[in-house]
Amino acid sequence: MSLENNKFVDKFTMVAVKLGNQIHLRSLRDAFATVMPLYILAGLAVLLNNTVFTWIFSGDTLANVQYWGTTITNATLNISGLLIAAIIGYCLARNRDFENPLAASMISMACLIAMMPNTVSVTPNAAKAAVEVSGVLPFANLGTGSMFAGVIVALLATEAFIKVSNIKKLQVNLGDNVPPAVGKSFNVLIPVIIVVSLFGLVSAALFNLTGNNIINLITTFIQEPLRHIGTGLWGCIILYSLGNMLWLFGIHQSVIYSSILEPLLIINITENIAAYSAGQAIPNIINVSQVTTYGLMGGSGSTICLLIATFLVGKNAMTKNVAKMSAAPGIFNINEPVIFGYPIVYNITMAIPFVLVPALGILISYIATATGFMSPCVSLVPWTTPPLLSSFLATAGDLKAVLVQAIVLVLGVLIYILFVKINDRVLEKQAAMENEGEE
Repeated sequence: MSLENNKFVDKFTMVAVKLGNQIHLRSLRDAFATVMPLYILAGLAVLLNNTVFTWIFSGDTLANVQYWGTTITNATLNISGLLIAAIIGYCLARNRDFENPLAASMISMACLIAMMPNTVSVTPNAAKAAVEVSGVLPFANLGTGSMFAGVIVALLATEAFIKVSNIKKLQVNLGDNVPPAVGKSFNVLIPVIIVVSLFGLVSAALFNLTGNNIINLITTFIQEPLRHIGTGLWGCIILYSLGNMLWLFGIHQSVIYSSILEPLLIINITENIAAYSAGQAIPNIINVSQVTTYGLMGGSGSTICLLIATFLVGKNAMTKNVAKMSAAPGIFNINEPVIFGYPIVYNITMAIPFVLVPALGILISYIATATGFMSPCVSLVPWTTPPLLSSFLATAGDLKAVLVQAIVLVLGVLIYILFVKINDRVLEKQAAMENEGEE
């Protein structure tokens, strides 16, 4: 590698690392990683309620059994906006080394609620028309509909709270003779009053001047445009491919994927889960389950295809040994041994299939879903779920989705085979040149 290339790689690496360590993006990554088990549980509950239970039970028994799934959905998916706001507040305050991150979490929730409308339209059971109701917080405002609002409000509220709390003149110090919890509480008393009151004032101004609220405004003017760009077919493929390209420089793809793309994809799958639970049309083809199921087989770069290709045509002893050691974790989509052992990092030969195969998987699955050949993903499956099983679970048991994933897997193997052969020749020539140099 030339000196100019080294300089480019070094600069690119520094930019990528700075982006990945940007405190707000890092806090979002931490928050969504924390809440992920609840979203997986929500997907499991919806899957059981609308698929497995319907195979086993019927009538009143089915309704009684499904009550369990409904309670789980209410406790996870239907308050997801409130949950993510609280967790982001905590994560951002912790990353800022703020001494009271629990207070920041509380503030984030309080400010999000303060920004919600006091009167909402609801349709009573068996009623034909909606009625205006006050004094309630519907799941529509607490759940997936407010997730992006929860992100923005939490970031703004936490930053404001930390700044105000650091003003010593506003701190109430009761001395050392009170319990620590009480001391911390009074220490942030005035900042709490100021920040929550400020958000309440903004909410009141929006309502009195426009008749609107922050949830609707953020959804209309920020969330939907961003999602249409980032989770549209080509936007998703470009962002995901850029993330995979970072691996070629030894930088984890989460710098782009987990920080920028994944939060938008998670919002999409939570909307799909809610729609599937309610028996409505599934709104989003591109979502986190679709991307991981068809673009993450064996890990980043869909390297389970590389392992199979190596077993089929590989002749280099080193890469075959790496493939053998990587097979077990690769089944569960863990591929660091491949990335650093094969290696993928700084391996120009493997750059093309490593980026191309996942993009191809996303494209094929999108086309298969858009044409109605297979069902869209309606369940959030753990990213460690093995291929073929992952597509079955993600689509609530659609065998055609398994077939599509198998086709993507075979195509990926065929593409990797060519580059495995090239890589073997490169390694062979490099070894020969080294031997000549020693002589």
